[in-house]
Amino acid sequence: MSAAAELVARARAAGAVIATAESCTGGMVAAAITDIAGASDVFDRGFVTYSNAAKQAMLGVRGATLAAHGAVSEPVAREMAEGALSRSAATLAVAVTGIAGPGGSEVKPEGRVCFALAAAGRPTRSETVEFGAAGRAVVRARARDHALALLLAALAP
Repeated sequence: MSAAAELVARARAAGAVIATAESCTGGMVAAAITDIAGASDVFDRGFVTYSNAAKQAMLGVRGATLAAHGAVSEPVAREMAEGALSRSAATLAVAVTGIAGPGGSEVKPEGRVCFALAAAGRPTRSETVEFGAAGRAVVRARARDHALALLLAALAP
């Protein structure tokens, strides 16, 4: 069973509803979930907020947070996840923001991706994963898979 299929089954069993907030993955997490038949039972919506303006308008990310930390940061990922949770019917939301490449800097290298997981009644968790300069497609696929794994872990029996 794929991670997405397992996620849909676990979410259904738990009565959970999922939303995604994605930047560098451009909707890949939502696409993986909605590739599964019956996902409409557990998936409310996905926000693709590639620009900072979209993060602010669609998810309520604060300009001050973006200015202080940059789009690729755990504080922004947390605000993205919390915004997705509050602007949907979801009980669980994941956020992804990163530098898929090519490019990056010494401060924020290619392959750095920040994640956050927000759930109703629980503190928001965030983490940063360094996937390295593996190439845009590889970083995006690994970020998608990591986001699915975070959602699965949140719904572990």
